Amino acid sequence: MNETEFLDGYDPNPYERPSVAVDLILASVVNGRPAALLMQRAEHPCLGAWSLPGGFVGIDESLDAAAHRVLETKVRMADAYIEQLYTFGAVKRDPRTRVISVAYFALLPPARFAAALKAAPDLTLAELVVPWSGETGGPVEARSQDGDALPLAFDHADMLGLAMLRLRGKLDYSDVAFALLPERFTLRALQDVHETILGRSLNKPAFRRRMLATNTLVATGERETGASFRPAELFRHHSTQE
Repeated sequence: MNETEFLDGYDPNPYERPSVAVDLILASVVNGRPAALLMQRAEHPCLGAWSLPGGFVGIDESLDAAAHRVLETKVRMADAYIEQLYTFGAVKRDPRTRVISVAYFALLPPARFAAALKAAPDLTLAELVVPWSGETGGPVEARSQDGDALPLAFDHADMLGLAMLRLRGKLDYSDVAFALLPERFTLRALQDVHETILGRSLNKPAFRRRMLATNTLVATGERETGASFRPAELFRHHSTQE
């Protein structure tokens, strides 16, 4: 028997097949707090709870294609860069059936969510409350703009917690913080993003020295507008990998 004959006669039915889903963790910083886009569930299971935008992967669809389909249809974004974060496969993570979910992650400035939030009342940019310090890890909590607790569906509190853990771990050696800033920004704004992600205050002079020593910040010669006092200098980011 050759391989073609083997495949023609192959029967997959003896093996149970789990369902596969994708979930999108689209994170931001809003009013000095970490935030993520959540969708309120309109059906069982977890009716009324809040979940990450997600969906099942089609039988003829790649993981990346499914993630971008969800991004376009549920989040109304077509051009955001997303990458795989982790695969969640606890046996009973979904009460319906055996579901393995591949989480995708992106950092975006708040303005990128405007169209989705305007078009879909079931979406919200929820504040994330991280109850652990440093890189301890664990689930996180979600709150509305009014401070009300938002119950999270499935294991999405763990997904969001892992995203925050990875983000904190990558902050010192990657350019992730700049994804949350406009093209031109002040050093104060850059420090604010770092403090928001880390969940603690940083020494201002030491932080500025460290950032300037990376040689990835380029002074634009411009200053911020609308400041009450002496306007701060504006910088842009130049990646050393460019």
